[in-house]
Amino acid sequence: MTWHFTEDTAAFRAAAGPHLAAEPARNTAVLTLMDRADRLGWWAEPDGRVTGVLAVSPAGGLDLGATTEDAALALGFPAGEEPTEVRGETAAVEAYAKASGRSWTPTVRMRLFRLGALTPPHPAPAGRHRPATEADTSLVAAWTREFATAIGDEPAEDYTGFVTERISEGRLVLWEAPDGRAVSMAAVSRTIEGQARVHLVYTPSAERGNGYAAGATEAISRVAADRGATQVLLFTDLSNPTSNALYQRLGYRPVTDHLGVEFSGTAR
Repeated sequence: MTWHFTEDTAAFRAAAGPHLAAEPARNTAVLTLMDRADRLGWWAEPDGRVTGVLAVSPAGGLDLGATTEDAALALGFPAGEEPTEVRGETAAVEAYAKASGRSWTPTVRMRLFRLGALTPPHPAPAGRHRPATEADTSLVAAWTREFATAIGDEPAEDYTGFVTERISEGRLVLWEAPDGRAVSMAAVSRTIEGQARVHLVYTPSAERGNGYAAGATEAISRVAADRGATQVLLFTDLSNPTSNALYQRLGYRPVTDHLGVEFSGTAR
């Protein structure tokens, strides 16, 4: 039993493909990062079965996919190459963190949801949705910066490229109030292995409480399904009961809980 690492996406797919395809929801973060990760890894059992996968982001963070606790316990990195933060299913992240010998602090507790039967919000919010266009780029980039700050991330200096990609591919919608003002947004990832993940659900503080996020989320969920996603997913922050309740009303159902941790110092 051992961990294997590669920078070659094709080699990773060849080795871990069946595991990724069997659990696309639980592997959503790795699938989404796969083509731009600095390093990819998989854990092979003696019979050749893969029971753990990971992706190391360019920023040095580690995302664990569907990974057993035994695989997480055996995961190690050379001195100086340890990840600064790790996210993944709670049991696997805790196992890795405790075995690492490093000081760590939980940063976020999340829940992964999968869409069942999509249920329109009731009552329906005023207004309508529309695809974001190039003319919306500056607004969406500003909102993305606000969103990053709101969830506790360090915002990037410029989100223009990030949002342009989503807008040009038709993966971002805006909700418009009856007077034509954009008041909320939601985006979805590309569909990979049948799964797509809703993200960037954001409403500026002055517009909240009107159901706009529910309308935008329903709209982007339909976009994902219409584009062939057989599993439409999203993450929620467990400390936010409002969003957790909202998504369940729209038809999303819990899959598994996730944990994010941040490390400091070196192994003891």
